[in-house]
Amino acid sequence: MIVADRKPIQEILEMVKDCKKVLIVGCKGCVTVCNVGGSKEVGVLAATLKIAFKKEEISIEMDEKTLERQCDPEYVDQLKDMVDDYDGIISMACGVGPQFLSAAYPEQRFFPAVNTTFFGGAVGHGIWEERCAGCGTCVIHYFDGMCPIARCSKSLLNGPCGGSADGKCEISKDLECIWDMIVRKKMEHGRIDDLLEMKPAKDWQTARDGGPRKSVREELANE
Repeated sequence: MIVADRKPIQEILEMVKDCKKVLIVGCKGCVTVCNVGGSKEVGVLAATLKIAFKKEEISIEMDEKTLERQCDPEYVDQLKDMVDDYDGIISMACGVGPQFLSAAYPEQRFFPAVNTTFFGGAVGHGIWEERCAGCGTCVIHYFDGMCPIARCSKSLLNGPCGGSADGKCEISKDLECIWDMIVRKKMEHGRIDDLLEMKPAKDWQTARDGGPRKSVREELANE
C-alpha cells in the first residue's frame, strides 16, 4: 500500500491562512489503513485546525468529507455540487489525490495535508516499512522474495557492499542489511549457487526515470 505521514499542523495552517471557508477531504484508501487520511483523521485535523485558528483569533469555517478514493474520477465527481462553496480544499489522500481533484476542478485551490512516503506494509502495530520502489519490472524472484532495490540503501543488485557488517547496513545499526538476509536464506535452503548465475541486466525503462508512467488494461479501457 501507499504509506504517508500527515504534514505538521503549522505547515497546513500556513497553506490555508487566507481562506475563510475550507473543506477537508479524506480518502478511504491506503491512507486510511496507515491511520493518516480516513474519516477519523479528517475529524482530528479539523478539530486541531479550529483550535489553532481560534488561538490566533482567526475566524474560519471548516467542513469535512471523506471519499471512497481520490484517485478515481467516479468518486471525485461526488464533490461537484459543493466544491465551489469553499475558498480552498485540503486533501488528506496521497499525492495522487490532490492532483486528481485539481484536474477535475481547475478553478479551485487544493492543499496537500500529507507527505507521501513509500510503498510498504505493516511490520508491527503502528509501524510501516518500505518494501517496493515501484520500478515497473519486478526481479524479487532472483532474491527469494526480497527486494534489494527498495530495501538496500544503495539499491544494489549485486551485494552485499563493503559497508555491511554483522548483518547491519552501514547507514544505521538499526537497519538490517537486506543482502545479508538474502545470502543467509539462500544458504539455509542450499541455493547459494543461485547468486553465482549470470542474470540479464534489469530493464530500467519501466522505472520513473522515463517520465510519468501509464498502465492500460485494454479489456477494460475498450469497454
